[in-house]
Amino acid sequence: MKLRSLLSLRADATNLTEIPVHSLLDVVNIPTAERATPWSLIARRFGYALLLMVAIAFVAYLDRDGYSEPLTFIDALYYSAVTLSTTGYGDITPVTQTARLINIFLITPARVAFLMLLVGTTLSVLTEDSRKTLQIQQWRNSVRNHTIVIGYGTKGRSAIDALIAGGASPSSIVVIDPDPAALSVAEQRGLITVHGNGTKSGVLRVAAVSRARSVIVAPSSDDTAVLITLSVREMAPSAMIVASVRESENQHLLMQSGADSVIVSSETAGRLLGIATVTPPVVEMMEDLLSPDEGFAVAERQIADDEVGANPRHLADIVLGVVRSGELYRIDSPEAETVEPGDRLLYVRMNGAITNRD
Repeated sequence: MKLRSLLSLRADATNLTEIPVHSLLDVVNIPTAERATPWSLIARRFGYALLLMVAIAFVAYLDRDGYSEPLTFIDALYYSAVTLSTTGYGDITPVTQTARLINIFLITPARVAFLMLLVGTTLSVLTEDSRKTLQIQQWRNSVRNHTIVIGYGTKGRSAIDALIAGGASPSSIVVIDPDPAALSVAEQRGLITVHGNGTKSGVLRVAAVSRARSVIVAPSSDDTAVLITLSVREMAPSAMIVASVRESENQHLLMQSGADSVIVSSETAGRLLGIATVTPPVVEMMEDLLSPDEGFAVAERQIADDEVGANPRHLADIVLGVVRSGELYRIDSPEAETVEPGDRLLYVRMNGAITNRD
C-alpha cells in the first residue's frame, strides 16, 4: 500500500459517546507515590495482625498465673487469637486484678486495632478500583497543555528524555502504546500511560488530545505516522505536531497530513555516519548539543531590552538563529542582521549555567 493513498483516508472521527471512567481502569494508568497490588496489601496487613497476636500472647504469658488456669505459651497464643478475633470461648479467663487491668487497657485496644486491620484490608481491596476511577476522573477533568508521545520505542523514549531534561514534569507527559511491556517501563518513570493504538480516535480522546499542547508522533512505520498525524490534526487543530519518519520521500506526506515539524531519522543518522568518517569530533559536538543534560545545549530565550537593535553576532551568547513571528532566520540571513522587539534567540548554552536571561 503506497503512502500517497493514505492522504485520501480520514481518521476515524465518529462521535463516540463519552467513555465511562470505570471502563478505563485497564487503559489509563496514573502513577502514584506508592502502588500496591491487592494481594501484597492483604499479605502486609495480615503480617501486622500476626505480629499483634504474638505480642498479646507474649503479654498474657508473662502474667500466666493470672488466668483461670496456668498458661503455656501455646495457651497464651490460643487465648490471644480467640480474644482478638472476638470469638471468646470462655475456657480461659482473667481472674486476678492485674490480668483484668491488662485486658482492659491493653488487650481491648489491641482487639480494636486487630479488627481495624482486617476490616481496613477488606475495604482497601474493595475500594481500590473506586480510588483509581476517581483518580482517572480527576485527571481527565484537570489535564491541560500536556504532551502526548505516541510510540514508546527508541525515538519516543529519547524524546521523553529530552523533555524531562528540559524541565518537563513526567506527570505532564502521556504515553500511548499498544505494548503493555513498553507501558510498564513508562509507568516506572512516573509517566501517565494509555494502552491502545494511536491511530484510533477513541484512544486519542482518552488521552485528551484536544487539550494537548503538543503531540510527538514516533511509531515504528511511516504509514502509521501518517495515519496518526491525520487523526491528531483533525481532533486537535491547535496542537503542535512533531512527527518522525524513516524515509525522506515521506516527509511531505507528514507535512500535508498536518505535522508542524518532521524529523527524518534515516537521513539524519546517515549524515552523522558520513561526518563521523571524516571529522569524528564534529559528531561528538553535535551529540553534546543534542544532549540537554550534559555539556552544551541549543536553547531558546527572549531577548533582553538592552539587546534590541543589536547585531546578534555581537551578543555575549553564541547565537545560531532568530525566531521572529514564528519564523526561524539563520544568523547569516538578512532578516537576522538586527534584533527586533519580541524576537527570541536560539543560542548555545552551557548546561548547569544559570543566567538572568534564561
